[in-house]
Amino acid sequence: MNVSIGGYSFNNTNLEGKMDVFGYLETVKYRYKLDVADLWNGFFIDRNTGPIYQLADESYIRKIREALDEKEMSVVNFAVDGAHLWDPNPDVRKKLHENALVHLRASVILGAKTVRIDTGGSYHDVETMTDEQFEYTIRTYQEFAQFAADNGFLIGPENHMGASLLPREMKRIAEAVDHPAFGFLVHLGRWRADQEEGDKLVAPWAYHTHFDEQTAVSGNALNTIATLKDAGYKGYWGIEYNAPKRQYLETERLLGMVKKLLADEADRGGNA
Repeated sequence: MNVSIGGYSFNNTNLEGKMDVFGYLETVKYRYKLDVADLWNGFFIDRNTGPIYQLADESYIRKIREALDEKEMSVVNFAVDGAHLWDPNPDVRKKLHENALVHLRASVILGAKTVRIDTGGSYHDVETMTDEQFEYTIRTYQEFAQFAADNGFLIGPENHMGASLLPREMKRIAEAVDHPAFGFLVHLGRWRADQEEGDKLVAPWAYHTHFDEQTAVSGNALNTIATLKDAGYKGYWGIEYNAPKRQYLETERLLGMVKKLLADEADRGGNA
């Protein structure tokens, strides 16, 4: 089955000083028997520099790549925080853009197949984009998508913050960017509007997915999987759940739930 474990699932373990990115790779490979990494830059950024997070230097990124190669693992997604597109302050916006370019170069070193860089905006006050924000967002994603195409990966936001939490805004962005290397990391069911049809609206552009505990137990989970597959989705089904405690056990539990969902959907006539 095409399943993966998002690095953020071990955020609390990382904050406790009990896991670094190399421990994450060891855990995914040998504890959960997966050959893919679903990386999150939170493991190798300086969190004291937020909200624009400084990435570890290139030599460290290359060590991560060496560890991946040693374990014969590939990176199905690289989720990037602290390099989102929009900020109302043009000086901050410029620094975010520069940071995004640093992360894009790191994505090439890591061999990432998909990269998530967010739209920007608030996590709380979700509104449609202004004309200025929309034009900047489209122009910048077109720039990033061309870089992605030139280097063999896909890129785009997650429904994570700001207008990206509105599925119709996500659809509007995708149609305007209009680039084959652009798409979405769809955190299933995480919408602030159009809850019932959100996943369906963005399904044609999905390049990666994340389940959390709530979406995995949703009574609509099987239909959501079928909806994405009917739209042509062939990517990975990731889990991302930063459990408050017992993270190894909770990750194993959620991984089993998603595997069962995929098996049940396959039994209904799909292919996991």
